[in-house]
Amino acid sequence: MASSLFLPFPPPSTTTSLTPRTPLFSSSPISLRSRSIRPSLLQLRASAAVDSPTHPSAKPSVPPQIPYPSLPFRVGHGFDLHRLEPDLPLIVGGVLIPHDRGCEAHSDGDVLFHCVVDAILGALGLPDIGQLFPDSDPKWRGAASSVFMKEAVRLMHEAGYELGNLDATLILQRPKLSPHKEAIRANLCELLGADPSVVNLKAKTHEKVDSLGENRSIAAHTVVLLMRK
Repeated sequence: MASSLFLPFPPPSTTTSLTPRTPLFSSSPISLRSRSIRPSLLQLRASAAVDSPTHPSAKPSVPPQIPYPSLPFRVGHGFDLHRLEPDLPLIVGGVLIPHDRGCEAHSDGDVLFHCVVDAILGALGLPDIGQLFPDSDPKWRGAASSVFMKEAVRLMHEAGYELGNLDATLILQRPKLSPHKEAIRANLCELLGADPSVVNLKAKTHEKVDSLGENRSIAAHTVVLLMRK
């Protein structure tokens, strides 16, 4: 009874004609030459001048980059955090914020500008801000972070991209940034050459948790979308 549920195998002497099956995967290597590759975009010219009134001859140190696929858009994320120490200026987005503490940093410690720079560099597949403008180099001591922003924007345009949109979040327990948000956003728009409608800025506390919530540090997150021109 149970044996009737199964079809018998053909006897050994029976010949069965089998049609060769097409392999699912080809053994030949996949060619990437069909993809559109930018030539040596980022033969990153460290020779481009950085227009800093404090450091007129300062230039970033950027290693040469290999060619990469020419994509219709690119996404980058940036993060930065600085300790807050007494008797230092607190500069956020190019705006001096009245406070009894400020950022401990090699440059002016603008956590938002540093974060935006890293987001743009990340989208382009380039080294981070610490490699382009190392804190071991005395020429960047006290430098305005707008210098770093201008260089990141120059690299973005050189790569053939423009800003699609930007979304940034500042995290600090105090002071409140609401009175300064529009001035900060205006500075971002000017440096990025972007319309205010594509630049968004949020500020949050850290609910008195860890160094951020205890007013011992400030942090920022930024996401950027770059679009092919």
